[in-house]
Amino acid sequence: MENSKPALKDALPARALIVGCGDVGLRVAQRLLTMGREVTGVVRSDQSAADLTQAGVTTLQINLDTEAPPANAPLLFWFAPPSNAGSSDLRLRRFLDANPDSDMRIVYISTSGVYGDCEGRWIDEDAPLQPISARAQRRLDAEQALAMWGGDYVILRVPGIYGPGRLPVERLQKQLPVVRAEESPFTNRIHSDDLAEAALHAAAYGTRTAAYNISDGNPTTMCDYFTRCAALLDLPPPPQVSMDEARRIFTPAMWSFMEESKRLKNERMLQQLGFEPRYPDLARGLAHCVGT
Repeated sequence: MENSKPALKDALPARALIVGCGDVGLRVAQRLLTMGREVTGVVRSDQSAADLTQAGVTTLQINLDTEAPPANAPLLFWFAPPSNAGSSDLRLRRFLDANPDSDMRIVYISTSGVYGDCEGRWIDEDAPLQPISARAQRRLDAEQALAMWGGDYVILRVPGIYGPGRLPVERLQKQLPVVRAEESPFTNRIHSDDLAEAALHAAAYGTRTAAYNISDGNPTTMCDYFTRCAALLDLPPPPQVSMDEARRIFTPAMWSFMEESKRLKNERMLQQLGFEPRYPDLARGLAHCVGT
């Protein structure tokens, strides 16, 4: 990090709102509370509200499909996913329409899926945005909505998130197959703790309207990921099938991940945000998950 930048704890405002305060949101909230900040988490379910309250986070229960959260803090982390229908993020659009002149900073979690299939190439944030899946199209719509809003925002393009409680245990126990190593597409990952830290760095140091690839910088294949998880969990390795067979037997959701292959460059994150992942590869990140 450049010496001219203030320390992270001095660069963040006194209050923050986290919309969609689930696993990663709670990790952000806990870090902010440790810094003495006031944090409000927006969730929908009673159980999520109870979990946040127990963690010391002020909680608001809101149905984002019918209501916009308040714009009552200088910093907003928007971690709530779009609804599962259509090609637009109506939840975020509702909030932006209700706050056209807000001077708050929004840190928005998007997906690296907005790049679509890059045939295994290394790509940076200037790569064309050509989403394939409906969920990635909704995320791109959210990015476009933020650009039209014209306020202060930072976009985090996030790949697969793993961490304690986020490993594919049930899938491995069921011995569901993966595409064999020689055909498996490249995938990118980030540990949930690193994502929380990156979000805070983006809030403090991110360039207005910039997008950042948030990844550990060491992509592997999906076959490698599941095989490593199985070994660490002391489970049998998943059976491997050809791409043609996978096309026939995979669920549409699982197959959608097979249609894309890319390797994310994270130099902008490293240089502009001054953030280096604590878990820069699966070997160290997965070991932490099992030991937690």
